[in-house]
Amino acid sequence: MNSMDLSRHDFQLEELIDRIKGHDHRLIALQIPEGLKMQALEMMDEIEDETSAKVILAADPCYGACDLVHDKMKMMGVELVAHMGHSQMNIDSGMPTQFIDVTYDGDPAIDPVLPILAQHRAIAQARLNEGDISGLSEEEAQDRFLDAVGRIAPLKGAKLGLVASIQHLHLVFDYKERFEAAGYVVEVPVGGARLTFPGQVLGCNYSGDDDEIGHYLFLGSGDFHPIGLALHTGKPLAMLDPYTGDASEMGTERIERILRQRFGLIMAIQESQNFAILIGEKPGQMRRSLALKLKRTLAKHGKKGYLLALEHVGPELIDFYPVDAFVNTACPRIAIDDSVKYAKPLVTPFELEVALGEKKWETGYQFDEIP
Repeated sequence: MNSMDLSRHDFQLEELIDRIKGHDHRLIALQIPEGLKMQALEMMDEIEDETSAKVILAADPCYGACDLVHDKMKMMGVELVAHMGHSQMNIDSGMPTQFIDVTYDGDPAIDPVLPILAQHRAIAQARLNEGDISGLSEEEAQDRFLDAVGRIAPLKGAKLGLVASIQHLHLVFDYKERFEAAGYVVEVPVGGARLTFPGQVLGCNYSGDDDEIGHYLFLGSGDFHPIGLALHTGKPLAMLDPYTGDASEMGTERIERILRQRFGLIMAIQESQNFAILIGEKPGQMRRSLALKLKRTLAKHGKKGYLLALEHVGPELIDFYPVDAFVNTACPRIAIDDSVKYAKPLVTPFELEVALGEKKWETGYQFDEIP
């Protein structure tokens, strides 16, 4: 992201400054996602110039609203944490917190993405006619598992689902009207408790999906959200980038390549006996109950599971343990995005259950989510 783009962001500090003044806060913390950190010192200057507070930047990596630093900041005597660029989740932060929206003023034309959407709508309409998938052979079920589109249950509709990353959510309902004018039946999905706004997607949660939606358009940049959305839904996904105006799609070749990699990891752990089950220590990623359930499931199959709690997960922190494989219950994206960095298989809870025979191939690939 270049400086011109950053100048077109609205960092919305006014409400935070009013709150600091109203409560006479003397020490606050600012937590900022990676892509905006280059603006951090400028924001700190503005807050300190306008108030009597001193500002500490929580400079460790921040990858989402699940990645909160409140325990550490409380020990430093911080009175308020300002968390920028993410929306509040269903997590008790344990201290005063202000979530600050960051919006971008991009307004790309829809024309470049219309040919892609037309192709995707045709795929969705073809899926509506799909028959019963029960009674598949093991080989047919595994082929279906690797099919990037149409893996999940038959559709009930071919609507266009319109979603966006947090910086562009303010565009969603305007673009809904634009695509309806272009002849599409558009739904803006409403997700679960982890999602604050209609049309919002996270890297770990796509709970707004339903079987009336046949294909998706994502307003945003980068592959982080699109890969998760395509893996979770098994539906065609077009992308319109508000920063550049470019249109593209999360192509089936790329998703199939990821699915073949996941398929290979499932096969690789079928004979494994010893597993390290990773528990994330970040407040929004701590799935202790799931980790304990997986340990019990492994024991039922005569296998051993060791529970490892980590704040950050990386190959240098776990590869040396004498186990056959790792199971990730921390951020779901770790296993998908970083698995090639590890010397041993790193799998999701679902992938472990498939390897153990607890889940069936024909249900299709199920993306790991934090509800």
